[in-house]
Amino acid sequence: MKYDKPFSSILFPLLIFLAGPLICTVTAQNTEAATAASFSSGKRNYKTYCNPIDIDYSYMSHYRARNNVSYRSGADPAVVNFKGKYYLFVTRSHGYWASDDMSNWTFIRPQSWYFNGCNAPAAAVKDGKIIVLGDPSGRGAVIETGNPDLGDWTTNFAVINLPGGVQDPNLFVDDDGKVYLYEESSNAFPIHGIELDANNYYIPIGEQVDLFNLEPEKHGWERFGQDHKSDLKPYIEGPWMMKHGDTYYLEYGAPGTQWNVYADGVYTSKSPLGPFEYAPYNPISYKPGGFLKGSGHGATVRDNQGNYWHYATMAISVNYKFERRIGMYPAGFEDNGQMYVNTAYGDYPHYLPGTEADNHKNRFTGWMLLSYRKPAATNSPLVESDVNVVDESDSGYMLGQITDFNIEKINDEEIRSYWVSVANDDSIYVSIDLEEVMEVRAVQINFQDFKSEIFGRPDTLRQQFVLKASEDGKTWEVIADYSNNQRDMPHGYIELAEPAEARYIRYEHVYCTNKNLAISELRVFGNGKGDPPAQPAGFTVQRQADRRNADLSWNADPAATGYVIYWGIDQDHLNLSALMYDQASYELRALNTEPGYYYQVEAFNENGISERSEIIYTE
Repeated sequence: MKYDKPFSSILFPLLIFLAGPLICTVTAQNTEAATAASFSSGKRNYKTYCNPIDIDYSYMSHYRARNNVSYRSGADPAVVNFKGKYYLFVTRSHGYWASDDMSNWTFIRPQSWYFNGCNAPAAAVKDGKIIVLGDPSGRGAVIETGNPDLGDWTTNFAVINLPGGVQDPNLFVDDDGKVYLYEESSNAFPIHGIELDANNYYIPIGEQVDLFNLEPEKHGWERFGQDHKSDLKPYIEGPWMMKHGDTYYLEYGAPGTQWNVYADGVYTSKSPLGPFEYAPYNPISYKPGGFLKGSGHGATVRDNQGNYWHYATMAISVNYKFERRIGMYPAGFEDNGQMYVNTAYGDYPHYLPGTEADNHKNRFTGWMLLSYRKPAATNSPLVESDVNVVDESDSGYMLGQITDFNIEKINDEEIRSYWVSVANDDSIYVSIDLEEVMEVRAVQINFQDFKSEIFGRPDTLRQQFVLKASEDGKTWEVIADYSNNQRDMPHGYIELAEPAEARYIRYEHVYCTNKNLAISELRVFGNGKGDPPAQPAGFTVQRQADRRNADLSWNADPAATGYVIYWGIDQDHLNLSALMYDQASYELRALNTEPGYYYQVEAFNENGISERSEIIYTE
């Protein structure tokens, strides 16, 4: 995503599915879960993960000089598999991350890097090196290294000076060794492509080619705003090229990074510079509901087991519209060539690449959310202070603020709302009553920035706490002791070594770097001991006169916590989904005008997932 006024930047040395629940069955290759009760900062031997991925996101500095607004962000991921290791490049992070398992990510402070951090970087592997393009000025040279763990990046000083600069670049190395650059972030201009001369400092060959632009009048999901309800012009951005067989898949993001409907679509071609054809099943990566929403401006990478994963940008947009996080989803290609990204239950625990699954497409563990709107209590008074944010809601480029910080916000499944304590000390606790004894498998603590006044990457960032469980609210057992934790974990995900039988979960605070303890969500996962909901009844779908929209409804089930709808243009590939709580209807505004669609719905609760409804088709 393009920033309002990109900073100039130079390299500076020494800077730091069709019926029934789709739940994966697995054979654990890394079955020894981390002993959370004694964890401090060592490697996690987990078999699962939970979005947003828990990395030490950097603090942004764009508004420090104006009004001292402080927030973390991670967006616009570029991920490459280099010699069996994964490298994750993220906007304005003053470095990048490395991992050998997609679970444990280590931040690398390279010997040489962009002074103000890269912006929406491109990354690819070429001739035993990683090549990167991401100068925030939009005018820079390709840099490279054969040792990314050290980060001795070198430049050839051949600045790529395209008309309008280079925004949201993507570098693609074809099978024949040719290198192509795709770029743009705009609500006016199309995605461009051009070949770079790999034997001559990666300078452009010929002229840029205009490849494609948004057509929101035909593609409902390309419309701007929350739930595609704004008349403002949408943005096309974040291209990422994949090749599968003899087909080129050029991914692109739309309609805006700050919205719940931020998504990725794809055009296909038999040539790297087109002509490209719109995929009628678009979008491919779409997550409009749940705790953390949005899944656009992504990157698709192949793991060491041969499976594809899609990393994407997810919106918080509280302190600023560009406050974002990274999500990771199973991806791949159907037998008919259709590209998919599975975001169903996309912010619930999923199995990691190192855990062998019988179906990569469906890696959901089946661990359900146990804590949604359950009684929560704390001994800490609420903060009495106004927010200090960059609010662009009046202009239509951001949602308005949620300024009620009460304890009920800690488990409402909305990342934009949060509980704020008046203090930050080791006397504070929060407890959640699950109302019944359940099998607890994992806990996720999502810390939020409230007037943090932190910028860049100080070495002091960490969160320390203890998690306890109880069956009766009187006798407590420690299930995770992070009281000596030295790792920065803003979205701390704790997979328990052994399941805990518990009705009550208690978070006991020890320390965090921020002035106030603020938590957007304390989430408890596992399984209840009752029955899942019944198959939804009364399912109806009515396509509106505006064919970009459809109205879906079904009978509400008091036993259901929520519902997931699925849709697609092929009844055998209902790859798109939306999760919602406490509602038995949905206006789907993400359809393409030309094809007909198939739809299904399922219900879920703490105990599991229902069978899916019958399939309904609309012309």
